[in-house]
This record gives sequence, structure tokens and C-alpha cells, in this order.
Amino acid sequence: MSKPVIAITTGEPAGIGPEISLRGAHCCRDIVFPVLIGDYAWLKQLAGKMDSGIKLQKLDSARLHEAIEKKETASIGVIDSPLQAPVIAGQLDPRNGQSVLAFMDIAIAGAMNRQFDAVVTAPVQKSTLNDAGIAFTGHTEYFAEKTETKRVVMMLAGSVRKLAGDGHVMLRVALATTHLPLKNVHKAISIDCLLETVSIINRDLKNRFGIVSPRILVTGLNPHAGENGYLGDEEIRIITPAIRQMQETGIRVSGPFPADTLFQPRYLEHADCVLAMYHDQGLPVLKYATFGHGVNITLGLPLIRTSVDHGTALDIASRGLGMANHGSMVEAIHIAAEMAAVSSQNRRQNGK
Repeated sequence: MSKPVIAITTGEPAGIGPEISLRGAHCCRDIVFPVLIGDYAWLKQLAGKMDSGIKLQKLDSARLHEAIEKKETASIGVIDSPLQAPVIAGQLDPRNGQSVLAFMDIAIAGAMNRQFDAVVTAPVQKSTLNDAGIAFTGHTEYFAEKTETKRVVMMLAGSVRKLAGDGHVMLRVALATTHLPLKNVHKAISIDCLLETVSIINRDLKNRFGIVSPRILVTGLNPHAGENGYLGDEEIRIITPAIRQMQETGIRVSGPFPADTLFQPRYLEHADCVLAMYHDQGLPVLKYATFGHGVNITLGLPLIRTSVDHGTALDIASRGLGMANHGSMVEAIHIAAEMAAVSSQNRRQNGK
């Protein structure tokens, strides 16, 4: 395919999102056609202070189509979605909450009508959106709601150096549950939940990552995977029966494994994804190994969405430009482009 068109929502304007979006788009413009979604005046002001080589152009729908057709790369396109209040770096303002939400809405609509091949999101501040009167749990949940997707799966991925031999392996960790209090996790795990979750992981690893026969490892919920029921019986009642049902359908899934010993090269180098039962069971390991270069990916959506592996970093933003690391944004754009290429190839093969 030609360069994929990647929409990049610039996130919380008082955080590092606008800066890393500008730097990431500028770095990746040789492999993608980046389109920033945010306040054009604010982004132009930042770009002027950051790097005179970063050129921006304001786009509407007609101008975007024309720029794509001409393969313009001298400047980065921006779909202008104005903020409601002036920005002070590091200081949140609920008046801009609705504008931040509008960035996402524009990206989702554009991806659904295939104007964009993928969406990459910079971090938002959940508290600011809620302070603005918007019930907001997170990007993952919001994209699911707006696309009317019944179940989505959060997966983080990053390249990890092999402990033995040369090169790197891609570590992928998906979650059976996402932003839940720990006391509620066991209530949210059921056989049906796990069947749907693994089905989504298996399908998207095939259709968007090009992995022909994915290998998925599943953790237990309890310490030592329940230790035969001594430390909890969810593995016996729920997780093991679900795994057996999935194996009967031909999915290459195994477990449950104790989470404290699963994250070792002898397991991970022969797996395409680990499914952890809850947020802080799997993600600390991945973030320790990949932080600053990891990518958050939402599986199960009718569009491609990736994101950085960190938050708004208001403290870094308050110290001025040039302090933020845009490595995760670059990786998110790269993975979005790779997923878009695989998806495009699949559509061509299926005649769609």
C-alpha cells in the first residue's frame, strides 16, 4: 500500500501530548502521512519554538484528500479543533475537556469512513474530562462505546532484548480486565469473558499482525495459579475449562501459568501474546522492560488504534519543551502503520 494515513490525536493540551505528537509525526513522515488533530494555533506555536523544520498546514476534509493525493510531505497536516481556554503547560483546565474529547471523535469518524488508516492517541487526563462533566474511564472504553463494540481487549507491546542470543523479541501482554478495582476483578472473570477475549486476541493477531497461528499463554488469577485450589479456585472453575474449550476450537492457547514465573525467556520466546487476568498483573513487567518505547493497542475494534504507554506527564510539560521523550509515540505510529499494511493486504486478498 502507499503511505498509510495516520490520525494522531494530540491529547491533553497542558501535558506532553502536543509535543510528542509533533515530534513523532515529524520523525515518521517518511513512512506515514501523519494528520494531527488538535488546536492548530497551539500546535503551530509549539512547533515554532521546538524546531523550525516542523512545518504545519491546516486541513479540512477536502484539503486533506488533496494533500494525500499529491503525497505532500513538506508539512504536517493538522485538522483544527479549537480549544476553549488558553493553555498553561502543566496546569489542567476543565474548560478544555470537551475539546480533548472532540479530538477523539474526529479521529474515530475519519477512521470509520476510511479517511484514516489508523488512529494513534496521545495521553489524556481522565480527571480533567470528568471535572468537565464527562463520564470518562479511558481511551479503550471510549473507543469501544463510540464504535458500538461489545468487547475490546487492551494489549501493550514492546520490543525486548533477548537474554540469550542476539536480537529482540516482541513482548505482547493483553488483559482480561482493564480499569477495575482489584476487589472486583474476580467477579469480572468468567468462562464467556475469557472465550471472547482470547477469540479477539487470536483474530487480531492473525488479521492485523500477520501471525498465521498465534500462540497465546494465559496466567492464573491467584498466586501460584491457585496451587490446585489451595490459594483460590478460579483456575479450576473458570480459567482451565475456558482454555480447554478454546483448544477444542483449534486456538493455540495454554495455561493457566503462575504469573510470577511466566515472564521468562523460555516461555516468552515461544509465545505471541500473554493474557493476564488484570491490569497490574501483566503490565508492570512489560512496562519495566519496554517503558518509553512500549505501545498500547486496542484489539477488537473495527478500526486500528494504538497509543503511547505513558500518561500526560504534567510535571515534565511544566519544565518546558525538549524534556519529553517521544520514543513511545514513534513506536505507536510504526506499529499502527504495520497493522494498517497487514489489514490492507487482507482486504485486497478478500476482495474488499
